[in-house]
Amino acid sequence: MAGITIHEANSRRDQAQILDVREDFEVAEGMIPGALHIPMGHLMSRLEELDRERPVIVVCRSGNRSARVAEALNTAGYTADTMDGGMFDWQDAGLPTTR
Repeated sequence: MAGITIHEANSRRDQAQILDVREDFEVAEGMIPGALHIPMGHLMSRLEELDRERPVIVVCRSGNRSARVAEALNTAGYTADTMDGGMFDWQDAGLPTTR
């Protein structure tokens, strides 16, 4: 599992799946356009929503939860990276979000 910057994640949005693992109340503050929202606690029961053929960029609020999820996805046979700095850094940089 690799940690990638917010700018790397932004440049890979068209090729990768963005997986937002935050809770509903956190996502209400905005998420990356086109991201799939699956709260961390629901991931194992919803893995079929992810395409094994496309890389996954996992996003959370600060990067801690996403690192654990990316590691679990890699163990399960996916190719996953975590976005360092999470949505805190994404939003601080003025990158696009949707509500």
